[in-house]
Amino acid sequence: MKKEQTGNGRRDSFYITTPIYYTNDNLHIGHTYTTVAADAIARFRRLQGLDTFFLTGTDEHGQKVQRRAEASGKDPKAFVDAIVVRIKDLWAKLGISYDDFIRTTDPTHERVVQQIFEKILAKGDIYKAEYEGWYCTGCEAFFTETQYKDLGGRCPDHDTPFERLREESYFFRLGKYADRLLRHIETHPDFIQPVSRRNEIVSFIKQGLEDLCVSRTTFSWGIPIPSDPKHVIYVWFDALSNYITAIGYLTDEEKFRRYWPADVHLIGKEITRFHCIIWPIILMALDLPLPKKVFGHGWLQLESGKMSKSRGNVVDPLVLIDKYGVDAVRYYLLREVPFGADGYYTEDALVLRTNVDLANDLGNLLSRTTAMINQAFGGRIPEPGPVEAIDRELPDLAKIVLDEVQKAIDDLEISTALAALWKLIDRSNKYIDETSPWALARDEKTRGRAGTVLYNLAETLRILGVALTPFLLEAPREIWKQLGLDGDVTKSTWADAVEWGKLPPGTNVRRGAPLFPRIDTKTEAGKEEPKPEVPAAPAAPALISIDEFRKLDLRVARVLTAERVAGADKLLRLEIQVGEEKRQIVAGIAKHYAPEELAGKQIVVVANLQPAKIRGLESNGMLLAASTEDGTQLGLVAPERPIPPGSRVK
Repeated sequence: MKKEQTGNGRRDSFYITTPIYYTNDNLHIGHTYTTVAADAIARFRRLQGLDTFFLTGTDEHGQKVQRRAEASGKDPKAFVDAIVVRIKDLWAKLGISYDDFIRTTDPTHERVVQQIFEKILAKGDIYKAEYEGWYCTGCEAFFTETQYKDLGGRCPDHDTPFERLREESYFFRLGKYADRLLRHIETHPDFIQPVSRRNEIVSFIKQGLEDLCVSRTTFSWGIPIPSDPKHVIYVWFDALSNYITAIGYLTDEEKFRRYWPADVHLIGKEITRFHCIIWPIILMALDLPLPKKVFGHGWLQLESGKMSKSRGNVVDPLVLIDKYGVDAVRYYLLREVPFGADGYYTEDALVLRTNVDLANDLGNLLSRTTAMINQAFGGRIPEPGPVEAIDRELPDLAKIVLDEVQKAIDDLEISTALAALWKLIDRSNKYIDETSPWALARDEKTRGRAGTVLYNLAETLRILGVALTPFLLEAPREIWKQLGLDGDVTKSTWADAVEWGKLPPGTNVRRGAPLFPRIDTKTEAGKEEPKPEVPAAPAAPALISIDEFRKLDLRVARVLTAERVAGADKLLRLEIQVGEEKRQIVAGIAKHYAPEELAGKQIVVVANLQPAKIRGLESNGMLLAASTEDGTQLGLVAPERPIPPGSRVK
């Protein structure tokens, strides 16, 4: 977040972008993942009162688009126009609240890209020469001879053979800026996140940067170079420039000063090099500041691998929205996978999240609370009465949870933010069971306490309605409606969530249909849940050599978050920190440890264990624990005194 000087004085602003998507692809659930995450962050910043600008759009030039248009018998512009309509329709159904949707065929964008190219050309950082190399049309990128050999002559993402191209081209002097870019990365550790992406980029730069081919003459569907119009500008040079053309670079300097540098470029990890090497060097050549952060998140994959149209394994988000509703799809995308890590999509996991988290936890909390207010207080929110120690827990936890949500969004840990909100939901449901407000309301002596309990529950739901607006679209409005609150919950502020006691007693609740009807999974009643396959233990421990022991990489880790795995009695999902790395593990310790016991705890993990998938979740490592033979007692292995996470156990 930054304070920029504008003509109207100082002003808080926040600028977030997604990649602009190729218009020859149908967007699948993996693309949706990026945009829904960016939307949640943008909505949260608006909730905080920041002047937020959220940019997305479409990348419409290049040889790949031209070939697809020709194959379909269409002019390239007509071809991309039809696809843009479908993309905008998807974003509308998902409630994507972008402030601008840029198209690289927009006349203003094309004109400014030409000016950018000519400025860098005049500076001497672009020059003309002849180029010959291996090219992937799908990636719109050249590959070195070494990469060609290492990859066996085929693009790993598109599973197509590289083409040999030779043509006159313009080249951009990337190598000139390599040392400067490395210094920037070293002095701005948050610039490239997560750490694994930063390490990859640093390693790549240190191997040496070749000058980049930034023009083509073998096709015409692109932006021509004004001084040499037989050349069209390289599609990535064109596409990356959208981040500044959309906010007024060379056209609206006041707007540009207000929002640049960007706070977050949110991208998929496969395009990290374009955004963390080419784009920063373009900005350096233009003497512009670099974005504050480029976050390369992981892939949402199927068991068959990365989704792509060429592999025929894409999942259509429009089908899922029609089947399960927009909130179920948004919640699954934001909650299922720790942001930054790879995850696996399964429809079973989406259904499980919907039934357990949304229907059982949140939906039942609203239904039980409004039903009890109807029954005990004639449908009016009661005045709080006498307060006992347990009644202070929800207000205290609400404050803690909202602080955790804010920190998690600051750190781009979206699933952690939702996990924090669900701690409040879980505690509220437990509070009902512990206080039995229906029984308190029957006795005049305790009726005042019933009012306290039910007010606390209703006020917690009011707060949740506000706090969930960045993540869900329909549920927050329905929560407020059933609580009897007028007005639009999306017009609330973060301050409204943080302040306890804003729900007016006497408000008439308007109990309605279930917030999230359970999805019928058509499974057999009482069917035992699947268990992860575990190799049988040997009859007696076998002796191993010291060399065999050294193969184990045992590390101290710190538990960042812990939560139950939906639908599994024994499993907990832990997010842990091992050195600078964050990873996810799934452990069968839920019978012995409550999730709230584990946050902040140090444990010992096997860090080099091959990843396994347990109930659709990737477990990247294994914690160490000791248990009795009958399994009735279990204790985690941990250092006896605090030690930095990542320390080796030897």
